[in-house]
Amino acid sequence: MLSKFKHNFKFFKKINFFKNSLLKIKSNKLNSLIKNIKFKKQKILLKIKLNKHKFTSNKKKIKLFTSYDRILLLLVGVVFLIISYLSIPFFYDSDKLIDKVKNELFKNLNINFNLTEDFSYNFFPRPALSFRKVSFLDQVDNLGEMKVNISPGKLFFLKNINIGDVTLKNINLNINKKNYNLFTELLKNDYSNFKFEIKNSNIFYRNIKNDVLFINKVNKLRYYFDKKKFSNFLIADNKIFNIPYNIKFQNNFNKRKIETLINSDLLKLKIENQFSYKNLNKEGVINFFYNKKKTKAKYSLNKNVFKFTYSEELLEPNFIYNGIINFKPFFSEFSGNLKEINSNQLFNPNSILVQFLKTEILNNKNLNIKTSVNANQIKSYKDLINFALKIKISEGLIDINETSLSWLDDIHFKISDSLIYIKDNNLFLDAFITININDHDKVYKFFQTPRNYRKQIKKIEFNLNYNFDQFTVRLDDIKIDDLIHEEVNKNLNLLILKSNKLQNRIYLKSLMNQAIKNYAG
Repeated sequence: MLSKFKHNFKFFKKINFFKNSLLKIKSNKLNSLIKNIKFKKQKILLKIKLNKHKFTSNKKKIKLFTSYDRILLLLVGVVFLIISYLSIPFFYDSDKLIDKVKNELFKNLNINFNLTEDFSYNFFPRPALSFRKVSFLDQVDNLGEMKVNISPGKLFFLKNINIGDVTLKNINLNINKKNYNLFTELLKNDYSNFKFEIKNSNIFYRNIKNDVLFINKVNKLRYYFDKKKFSNFLIADNKIFNIPYNIKFQNNFNKRKIETLINSDLLKLKIENQFSYKNLNKEGVINFFYNKKKTKAKYSLNKNVFKFTYSEELLEPNFIYNGIINFKPFFSEFSGNLKEINSNQLFNPNSILVQFLKTEILNNKNLNIKTSVNANQIKSYKDLINFALKIKISEGLIDINETSLSWLDDIHFKISDSLIYIKDNNLFLDAFITININDHDKVYKFFQTPRNYRKQIKKIEFNLNYNFDQFTVRLDDIKIDDLIHEEVNKNLNLLILKSNKLQNRIYLKSLMNQAIKNYAG
């Protein structure tokens, strides 16, 4: 029994061992299978990752290539559009384009321009037309250049074109009686959408005979609108007679007032003007600053009359001038009172008055002017007093009839039958002179005449011809107390004055004493 039990025990033990062996084999195969499956799975996943990375990389490359291509195409398209857009004026009809620009210029500047087909179109910095030959104001000799900017927003259709800034260069502009108010009229235009400039040009001011009086060099002149001040401005850098000066005009539309500033550092001169045109009777004030001295002019203007008062800014001014000008019919009258007058302002050939008379601008048959200036004495000649200068301009002729002068209270000079004229570019004065002598003894004392020649004289008369440029005086038909003396006429026929005052005194004393000696016999 025991043996049988042992036998069964061994048998079950073998069976259990076999079973465990089988289970171990299956477990190993299963683990191996599982490992194999896991490996294959990992391999598949790795392939999937590699393929996915490769796909993603290729996709990025495709996207990057597509992006560059798009940008390049976009740039090419933009450039093409810009060039096409800016090239639009090339497809316009030239005649129609010129007519359109001329009409726009007239609308903005109120000036008729003559434009030729000799023009070019510029792209940058903004669309612009450049005309090489331009004239205006019905003049053919002021050919110059003009650049007209075109509004970029309205290039597609010719009829919609708007012009912008306008620049003139190398213009020779003639100013005469027909267009003398050109620059003030330009201040009335609307510059809110454009600017108007003139550069490197010349302005020729001409008289009625079309002769050039003077030339104004324009370095730069600009019109523009200031929105804050609601004003048109004119700013110019000029040169006249080789003297540089600057101008600034402001036309304030709100206040209806024009303010002007003219400044020349070389001349130490500054002129300020304020002109109000809000009322029918327009008024203004001009301040002159010259070498630290200040003078002021007040004026008023209506339809037919211009009035002014001009004096120094002092409690007791050295001079006061008053004037009135009637426009219809034209007539003017001026008067002035001075403490003293400088003889150089009257007789020096380089004085402003002499040079102004030589322009012959006053030799106009339509001018009628009367001027009177009273001076207490003449500077540097203290004995010459009560100088009354009378100037009359009528029918193109200038005279100084009724002009008078006294030497102390002893001699009185009076001018009649006078005429101021130009001959061979020299300024002359022809006049008849009357000298009334109250005390001949004082005259002889002044000339230091020897006593045995001091013959009584009451009146002297003669014809005078004075050359302002040559400092020469001719005396003809000399009468002493209504009698002509040939020897005196020979002695005083020609006087050649000196620039030096002392030399003139010595020269005239010697000459007069010789004439007195011949008269006394």
